[in-house]
Amino acid sequence: MNTQELICAIALTKLKGLSLLNARTLYDALGSASEVFAHRKDIVSVIPDASPRLVEALSHVEDATQEAEQEMEFVEKKRLKVLTLNDDAYPQRLKECEDAPLVLFNYGDADLNRQHVINVVGTRKCSEYGREVCRNFVAELKTLCPDVLIVSGLAYGIDICAHRAALDNGIDTVAVLAHGLDNIYPSMHRQTAADMIHQGGGLLTEYTTQTRPEKMNFVRRNRIVAGMSDACVVVESPKKGGSLITAELSNSYNRDVFAFPGRVYDEYSAGCNKLIRENQATLLTGAEDMLEALGWHRAADDAVRSQAVQQDLFPDLSDEEQALVNALKTVDDKHINQIAFDTNIPYSRASMILFDLEMKGIVKALGGARYRLVRKIG
Repeated sequence: MNTQELICAIALTKLKGLSLLNARTLYDALGSASEVFAHRKDIVSVIPDASPRLVEALSHVEDATQEAEQEMEFVEKKRLKVLTLNDDAYPQRLKECEDAPLVLFNYGDADLNRQHVINVVGTRKCSEYGREVCRNFVAELKTLCPDVLIVSGLAYGIDICAHRAALDNGIDTVAVLAHGLDNIYPSMHRQTAADMIHQGGGLLTEYTTQTRPEKMNFVRRNRIVAGMSDACVVVESPKKGGSLITAELSNSYNRDVFAFPGRVYDEYSAGCNKLIRENQATLLTGAEDMLEALGWHRAADDAVRSQAVQQDLFPDLSDEEQALVNALKTVDDKHINQIAFDTNIPYSRASMILFDLEMKGIVKALGGARYRLVRKIG
């Protein structure tokens, strides 16, 4: 897309007095931001019912254009991508939503239109239960649906836990920000953001540089998180919070919503329990539940078969790893104490090896320190 069109698109978002809905109406009617600006002085001839306020907004484009040109200088300097509604790389799921941004700034190489996209959200004040649920859920996704893209907001709590779990499991992950790409908030998450970009994920925002991370921006960015995803997964949430807003938006966009339940007296499970109780979300106990509800099992089964073939062809296991695998071959599952006894490998060492095998997708950790062989090796 040519630079002039990008400048016009950015400028269109900066026109004072022009709402997002009116900007989208203009854009859809004329087909591009360049055409909107070309007809800015005779817009009534193109849109007869254009309001006086809209006409007035289009009569003062100089300041907006100058700001847009400055923004493009930053974009080119940092090698960012500017995605407009007409761009094939723009999230097509999000484009379906009437309040989709006209412009998105993208830092990274993630495919925002891959076959499977979910968002994982929750409270900033998550408990250890929430962190464990989040990590286990993402690890299970790696085995069952490895091509999934995980979207969240880089915030404290469940957001950052989801991003880091994705990184740990080799899953691409994208953060939707409530400010421009000249800053990272919170600053302590800068390294995680850098790791996300390096691994194949990225950062996404509708905001230009020098935009402060104000409260309302976080609320607005939730519609992007919801709109660009197939499903919303709420891990932990109090009765009120941003994650419940994301869940509400997801329902309004006809997206699937899932929630992990918690104990009835836990403050940070009250929101999830409420979503489930009021049929606003499907109860979730793990990734397999979600894949079954979404009908993604075929993709998951294909992925597992593919990985199984690779493992059979290239069983790159150490002698100790092979011993642990052999101990699990003839049973459905086994306690780690029994595994250590059968293999004559010390408990602490067996625990480390089982973790490595789990990361390779060869064994699965079950409740109660029990393990199951995911697929036959060697």
